Amino acid sequence: MFRRRGDRYVATLAVDEVRVLRKVASEVVGLLTDGFDHSDPVLGRLFPEVYPDDSAGTAEFRRYTEGDLKTGKIDQAGAILAALPDSSDSSGGEVQLDAEAAEAWLRALNDARLAMGVRLEVKDGTDLGAELDEAVAADPSSSRVFQLSVYAYLGYLQESLLNAMLD
Repeated sequence: MFRRRGDRYVATLAVDEVRVLRKVASEVVGLLTDGFDHSDPVLGRLFPEVYPDDSAGTAEFRRYTEGDLKTGKIDQAGAILAALPDSSDSSGGEVQLDAEAAEAWLRALNDARLAMGVRLEVKDGTDLGAELDEAVAADPSSSRVFQLSVYAYLGYLQESLLNAMLD
């Protein structure tokens, strides 16, 4: 998908890919801005406790760093939104990223996958292919099939971009 072209990383996206990426990035922004709740397990995954055995130390660390970390994550999701082709284009389009935007995309894709992984209960040892097969067998039109497919797609996109950056 992504390939290096000079000092840019380029991918051609179908209209459905653009829509999915726009939705995912917007949801990450919403998660970080609308009713930010530390008891949400997704936010616990995106902002883990740095001192699990010291709640006062964790609170102190958050007080000094959380605002900047949140802003960074919002900006990274914004980098995806900014680079996507115009949503009125019914044929998709090309994404061109410079090195800075590519790094922001990698971090934003990782945040989106972490958030989805928590919601989908994907663990380190989860066989995504088997999970998807099981979900399809149970109900091919279920939201779980769609969500697992998006999760897999984000992983593919992330790997593709990383490989292009390493070339």
